[in-house]
Amino acid sequence: MSKMNKNILRFLLLASIGLVIGIAFTRIGHNEAYPQENIRSELDRFVEVFAYVKRYYVEPVESDKLITGAIEGLLAKLDPHSVYIPKKSMEKVTEQFEGSFEGIGIEFIVLNKVLTVVSPIPGGPSEAIGIMPGDQIIQIDGSSSYGITEEQVFKKLRGPKGSKVKVMIARTGLSEPFEVEIVRDKIPINSLYASFMLDDGKTGYIWLARFAKTTSTELETALKELRSQGMQQLIFDLRSNTGGLLEQAVEVADKFIPSGHKLVYTRGRLSGADDDYFSTSGSDQPMMPMIVMINHGSASASEIVAGAIQDLDRGLVVGQTSFGKGLVQNQIGLKDGSALRLTVARYYTPSGRLIQRPYDDGLADYYAEGYDDEDENAPAAPDSGRTAYTTRAGRKVFGGGGITPDSSLKAERITRFTNALFGSRIFFELGSRYGNAQRGRYASFEDFRSRYRVGDELLPDLKELLKKNKIEFSQEAYDRDETYIKSMVKAEVARSLYDSKHYYQIIRGEDPELTAAHALMPQAQRILRQGGW
Repeated sequence: MSKMNKNILRFLLLASIGLVIGIAFTRIGHNEAYPQENIRSELDRFVEVFAYVKRYYVEPVESDKLITGAIEGLLAKLDPHSVYIPKKSMEKVTEQFEGSFEGIGIEFIVLNKVLTVVSPIPGGPSEAIGIMPGDQIIQIDGSSSYGITEEQVFKKLRGPKGSKVKVMIARTGLSEPFEVEIVRDKIPINSLYASFMLDDGKTGYIWLARFAKTTSTELETALKELRSQGMQQLIFDLRSNTGGLLEQAVEVADKFIPSGHKLVYTRGRLSGADDDYFSTSGSDQPMMPMIVMINHGSASASEIVAGAIQDLDRGLVVGQTSFGKGLVQNQIGLKDGSALRLTVARYYTPSGRLIQRPYDDGLADYYAEGYDDEDENAPAAPDSGRTAYTTRAGRKVFGGGGITPDSSLKAERITRFTNALFGSRIFFELGSRYGNAQRGRYASFEDFRSRYRVGDELLPDLKELLKKNKIEFSQEAYDRDETYIKSMVKAEVARSLYDSKHYYQIIRGEDPELTAAHALMPQAQRILRQGGW
């Protein structure tokens, strides 16, 4: 990778640094937060600098910004995952872990300054009253929503359960807009994006996107449904799953491991941070062959699950080396409503591996190298310096630098041109357009999935939207990514006709990396036998 490309990558990763979610750890309380030694003298130095800045700096400065910056700087000296969460960000953070919020239940984008429904959330109030993908919300409680920002959408459409909001809807095919009243309700934020049977009729597929309070329950429901459809083997997709709650990672691993086996353990400076987690007899999941898919974006709780499956020879881990986050955070609420997420322990896989990557070279390198195939995070070589451990059956695995897959798969890469199509919502626009034309033509989703093909109209329609969005067309990039582009358009058509669950099913169902993983199922069967299960 060139120096320029690495610098660009570092910038982009730093811009999205909050995507790597820490593991919440709740056993350490406030009474253990204050050291016994006298810290007054150290604080005096900070107060002295603060006073000089406030009094003499060339421009007036806000005290709150200075204090927040000082806190952030303090935590940055510790490790990449100890962070300060401002009060205004706490609601969103809490939602991600709690797995729900209260509102009208839509996925949306602001497209050309118009609030547009991507999909109603299944089971939510918007779906119940017939809101459809592609609907434009042109008024909210009698006021125009043209030019609305995403932040304003949250303020206007979210609210307590039982409260009401009136929206004016413009829908393709109808000559006049119409008004509906929506009663807000509790809306789930799903951890599980897709679960379905592959075409062989015996392989189940589950895509888990995060670890929140509802994850274990969602997974159990999906497993039971797939077993009822004849599942005899499983592909469990943890790609780009950045983690979440430690307890949920343990519960997920527990579904696949017979009772009495250590799944993960934590060790910290204080005794309250030390714990060992063992599998129980709480799941009736049969011992079927299993593949776990990971990539560079798999971190934290997803690495706990992958590490347990690999160390105990329960299944085959495939893909690319995971991110390498082996630190455990405790989220501590502060008096003003903000929070401190502080690293209090390290976690270790059953074989004793600490998979945390080094972070001595600074935050930029830490995040950039986590996604770099060319550094030490790539599959371990004999001279890599990474410590070797053994699995339950005696296979060699490595500590540090993430979870190295048993079988490496080549990740699908798309061009910068195709990336720009996402940023301009062109896939969504095409999907909405084609979806309206296809409505009522298919007896079921399976009928749609097997028969629908993106036609010859794609290229001229794509060029039209590119011109509208002032994006230069690249024939070379289009030819390279044509299959991927058509798959994304088909997925958006599925969302327009059905919902986001079916959108994700198209995305993963036509994923070449999933196809490659499926071909490795005989290896998963061998590992299951080697493990003595």
